[in-house]
Amino acid sequence: MAQALSPYRLGKARDIYNIFNVFNSLSWQFLVGNIVTLFALRLKATSTYIGLLNAILYVSFFFLPLGKVLTKKFSIIGIFSAAWIARAVGMVPLLIAPFMAYAGKNEVALGLVILGVTIFHITRGIGMIGNNPVLSFLASGPDRGSYMTQIQIINNAVGMFAGFVIAILLGRDPPLFLYTIIFAFGIVTGIASGILLRKVPEPAAEEGEKKIKFFDIVKQALSTPSLRQFVVILLLVALVSGVSRAFVIVYSREVFQQSDGMVSLYAVFGGLGVLMIGMVVKFLVDRIGAKPIFIMCVIMGLLSMVPILFFPEGSSETTIVLYLTFLFFMMNFGFLGAEGIAQTYFLGLIPIELMLDMGILYFFCFGIAGTAGSLLAGVFLDTLAGAGLSQFLSFKILYIILIALTVVILVLQRKMVPLGAMPFKGALEVMFSFRDLRAISLLDKLNKTSDSQEEEALLEALHDTPSRLAIKGLLNRAKSPRLAVRLEALRAIDALKMLDEGAERALMDDIIRNPYTTAYNSARILGNHGVFSAIPLLRELATSKDYMLAGEAIIALAKLGDHAFRPHIERIIGKTKNPRLKIMGVEAFGIYGSPNSLTVLLDILRGTHPPPYLRDQVILAMASILDIQNQFYPLLVRFLADESQVSTLALDEAESAYEHYVSVHGRKRLKGESNLAVLSRQAKALQPAVTAFIKDSKGSALSRWVLEIPDELIHTVVQVVLSEAVLDDELVGHRRLRLLLAHWASHELRMWTNKVRQDGEKPSEADIKPTSGPL
Repeated sequence: MAQALSPYRLGKARDIYNIFNVFNSLSWQFLVGNIVTLFALRLKATSTYIGLLNAILYVSFFFLPLGKVLTKKFSIIGIFSAAWIARAVGMVPLLIAPFMAYAGKNEVALGLVILGVTIFHITRGIGMIGNNPVLSFLASGPDRGSYMTQIQIINNAVGMFAGFVIAILLGRDPPLFLYTIIFAFGIVTGIASGILLRKVPEPAAEEGEKKIKFFDIVKQALSTPSLRQFVVILLLVALVSGVSRAFVIVYSREVFQQSDGMVSLYAVFGGLGVLMIGMVVKFLVDRIGAKPIFIMCVIMGLLSMVPILFFPEGSSETTIVLYLTFLFFMMNFGFLGAEGIAQTYFLGLIPIELMLDMGILYFFCFGIAGTAGSLLAGVFLDTLAGAGLSQFLSFKILYIILIALTVVILVLQRKMVPLGAMPFKGALEVMFSFRDLRAISLLDKLNKTSDSQEEEALLEALHDTPSRLAIKGLLNRAKSPRLAVRLEALRAIDALKMLDEGAERALMDDIIRNPYTTAYNSARILGNHGVFSAIPLLRELATSKDYMLAGEAIIALAKLGDHAFRPHIERIIGKTKNPRLKIMGVEAFGIYGSPNSLTVLLDILRGTHPPPYLRDQVILAMASILDIQNQFYPLLVRFLADESQVSTLALDEAESAYEHYVSVHGRKRLKGESNLAVLSRQAKALQPAVTAFIKDSKGSALSRWVLEIPDELIHTVVQVVLSEAVLDDELVGHRRLRLLLAHWASHELRMWTNKVRQDGEKPSEADIKPTSGPL
């Protein structure tokens, strides 16, 4: 068995195969593309003859078994090359046909056309045994779908160019000898393509010596539900695609009396449609999968045929030209796109060891459907014409039947095996999402770049353009030998909204294998994305010697809500001397938001000279537990900018809270023990209590004030811990803490005021004391 090619040899082989496809496409267009149909129509061929001519194209598929027999004695490349040279030489009779027509022997000329085309497709069928193995061999790797589509793009681009050249040559009323020149050029390029094939490496042979008969292949395919379903869909796609595209030429020529040159020009726009769908498929297939694109192409093919049913007879020449241009473009965009992506889907559906045998079945399906469809369509049109129907109406009836069959295809496609593809709805969202399309573009550039700085820049751009389609590419970059690239890749992964199972496993593997480097980033991502399956692993790593990893594991556990592990974190933080690990542990307490952690946090402040940033983190963690961090953070920033302003900031908070009370309940003096009366006393008492606590470090009044807060407004642990904290001489020395407690008390007064207003409580006359003026 041949070994896989090295990247260099694979690239070189692909270059040769690309050049082969250039010559092959030129040969096809100048020999058996639309040119041979136009030539036959010039010779007054009937619809039945055109159907037969198109059917012969599909007869080639029936000679694949003969090609397989030859593989037992000759190499695949040898058969492929010899058959391609022979098929070009077999078209020599067409060089004589124009001269027979000049002699008035149109029947002989048509017979020579049939003879040459038959030889061409028989030898082509023999050589096609090498098509799938060679293409599969060269399309190995993660860019399989993209490369296969690239081949189609090359063929279509060259075919479009050749069609344009033919359109210019034929013009409105070309002399018949011009066809001889065109056919001669096609023969020369065909021979050149066969010679080029000899330079392509021999693909891997199938393992095992077991002989498989064709009927055994059919039996195996039909016994597999996914393959059986695909075979039915492929038969219908081949039939509708072959008939619709072949007879649209006759439709243009006979119904609208378009010249050979104009029909060739329409074919150029058809080639443009194929080129565009090829570019779309190349861009998307490796990201969203083959199935949704296959469905989309069939839908486009269906839409292309609908105008035929409603286009009015007797339209202006300009309208006809625009209509036929659209028709050729959309029909080729849809149906040739469907044929191309069907092959990509098929190659992903079957195992590699059955590629040769199943490839025969694949082309047999095309042969059966194309041959039967073309012959029946030709006979059907001639029958309708014989019954007196106009060609205009006859073609409408034909395309109604094709539309009905296309609807059947769409129904069947819904049950196809996804093969890892996105659901159709999700694929549509990607196609119309600027963010996802930009992410795909960035990933394509990332795959092509060899510059480390550009690689980092692209990863940065992917971070700013988060898309689920980027996960696979980012995970590959997360294995880069450069640390900077790995970090950027992980950062971009963190920006994604969701992770799949593969990404989760990769991140958990990273935190095990890469301590001291990227493990802590992966731990952070697991926590940010709520990967609960990582909890056991994160618990183990909370005591890692890699303090960054340990800290991120602790924070991740807090984000995952692992409250059972919180007491262990308290012990870890209590023992460690590492300030960074302490800070991260303190941050975790803030995330947990448990009042029981207040005591641990206050104990850290009681320690000997805790670092400034640790003190800040403790205060912020307490603010998070007290649910005031968003309001307190700007206040802390202002304090840190000028710590001498602590008294001013704290007293402003207390005064602002009292004014809020007054704005809601007024300045009336209340007596009694109603909620409003108690609130009134507490509102007046807050400012003196805060002043004594901030300026004189005396917390007795504030402690009493805290204990007066109603139970429904405060957690018992918070009330007890804070009422004692304001009395602790060791704690009140921390100005950050004094500012926090002053702000918290002011916040509680606002909450209390709002609660009483919501309860709808109003003072009774007995509660109101007379007053001589404002307090």
